[in-house]
Amino acid sequence: MFLAHPGVGDVHVTDLLPERAERLAADVGLTGTFPSYEAMLASGAVDAVAVFTQRWTHGPLVLQGLEAGKHVYSAVPMAITTEEIAAIIDAVRATGLTYMMGETSQYNPATVHARNQIAEGAFGRLFYAEGDYVHDMDLGFYEAYRYSGGEHWKATASYPPLLYPTHSVGGVLGAWETHAVSVSAIGVVDGRDDGVFDKEISRFDNDFSNATALFEVAGGGSFRTNEFRRVGYPSHIRESRFRFFGTEASMEQLATVALWQDKNGVKDISELLEPKPTLSPDDPSLRHVAPELRAAFTSGSAPVHDRARLPREFDELHNGHEGSHHFLVDDFVTAVGARTLPSVNAWVAARYTLPGIIAHESARQGGVRLEIPDFGDAPGA
Repeated sequence: MFLAHPGVGDVHVTDLLPERAERLAADVGLTGTFPSYEAMLASGAVDAVAVFTQRWTHGPLVLQGLEAGKHVYSAVPMAITTEEIAAIIDAVRATGLTYMMGETSQYNPATVHARNQIAEGAFGRLFYAEGDYVHDMDLGFYEAYRYSGGEHWKATASYPPLLYPTHSVGGVLGAWETHAVSVSAIGVVDGRDDGVFDKEISRFDNDFSNATALFEVAGGGSFRTNEFRRVGYPSHIRESRFRFFGTEASMEQLATVALWQDKNGVKDISELLEPKPTLSPDDPSLRHVAPELRAAFTSGSAPVHDRARLPREFDELHNGHEGSHHFLVDDFVTAVGARTLPSVNAWVAARYTLPGIIAHESARQGGVRLEIPDFGDAPGA
């Protein structure tokens, strides 16, 4: 998608395993490869970098990119500590460079529809919301962690659910213009006993496989999120789902149905929020992806998506994560070119990520209510 965007010229790739970089460059037709991230950052031919690495590595790699004078697009989460998030915000403020976190829930159809309805005042006063990221480990995650984790993959497969909060938190706050100010969370100790989510093996000292967090928001109200990794649920159909409740109307989404409800009745809005597949799950380009994960890479846009602003070059490209990928790539490229704030800029990314970090600490302390620091709005937002 970056290669196809009219705002982008050359696209290079680097990987700790050089053969992976070379294979990707050949398969996609990229400009070339770099032998290391450091070599990429040292190149005057590169203006921006996109970081798609293991979750706990994003903070340091993003800082390295900004300090090298590059604009940075980062996969989720933004970082895994409050200190890393603060350092990224400081670096963005000091350098004036563009930072964006590619949170797919920003353009999840349910979030888009709720955002539109909130803007029109259709909910009345919004006072409660729910966001779930329910993705069972058995549905593709074991394969993914083996692919990225090497010989000791179980140590990293224990990654704490609440440190990957942006699909659930971002889907709520991407529609509701507020931020979390406190949290109480409960973690469920894993019972599979297979070496994953085992404190003696985990590099994160984590044995929670499921967690629930209740957040208080600025201005009054609350929202609840679930981060589940052991759950009897068809995450290959829909892994993120949302609910919003206001004084005049509400909206609820499940795996295969979505409803708009007010005091007069119920309207089925499932079709409005349903992306149309643009790529077969058997496409050769997905051969390295576990079958249970392929739906995340094959979805097109939903009727609620307004594609008018997207480059026409994207019309024939496959999409992913319920139609979000096209919009995220365009947001970043447009922001870099126009020197404007992207949708999920550093300050927004902090509000999507930091609540989960504090929630995990709350769960570790048995559910004690903790305050959530806030870095405010982006300058000029």
